Amino acid sequence: MFTKYLQDVFRVPLVIQLTDDKKFLWKNLSLEECKRLARENAKDIIACGFDVSKTFIFTDFGYLGGAFYENAVKVQNHVSSNKVKAIFGLDGEDSIGKTSFPALQDPYFRMTRDVAPRLRYRKPSLIESTFFPALQGENGKMSASDPNSAIYVTDSAKVIKNKINKYAFSGGQDSLEKHTKYGANLEEYAAGRMLTGEVKQRLAEVLTEIVERHRLARANVTEEMVDAFMKVRPLPNMFD
Repeated sequence: MFTKYLQDVFRVPLVIQLTDDKKFLWKNLSLEECKRLARENAKDIIACGFDVSKTFIFTDFGYLGGAFYENAVKVQNHVSSNKVKAIFGLDGEDSIGKTSFPALQDPYFRMTRDVAPRLRYRKPSLIESTFFPALQGENGKMSASDPNSAIYVTDSAKVIKNKINKYAFSGGQDSLEKHTKYGANLEEYAAGRMLTGEVKQRLAEVLTEIVERHRLARANVTEEMVDAFMKVRPLPNMFD
């Protein structure tokens, strides 16, 4: 949603990379399943309302070399390496696929800023962001291994309500008397004028509306639309 906002405001072309190769290297999934999941991810992205005339979505397996790259990643996934563990925090049993993949990530974007002017390209910019904490509070993090740590766009209204009521950390006091007296950390809630149940009910309503809107938009995304976003073609020149 934030990226779509940037595209709308600055009216710029957008390139979105789907790292299906990372799924293959990090998850216990077949290559074919990783490629299928990437297209499903693309549908969720398209459902956010991006302009197809200004947006190119590509997958690493589909764009970085086709069948040759798929075979290379399969080989990488079965060769271990110790040499870069000090750089990336990997151990000697991690595959060399994990050591090569970080070359596409943040430290190398920073290096690219230094190299780009030498190649007569403009410096790319980075936007640093902080991930939302887990439902259980700021000391945890959202994780796919714990489905109760986050609200997903595939969650039903019932599931959203249950997760929030059962797992969401509110920051409120542990009794009505204490909460009314001391309050919490959120405006009306902090003043003790709203109770935990009311805050969670409002949160469930807001998230259910967002998820339902996304579900309806995604239901209208066809395979042909995915192909259109992934078609290799010129994009508008943002510097004209």
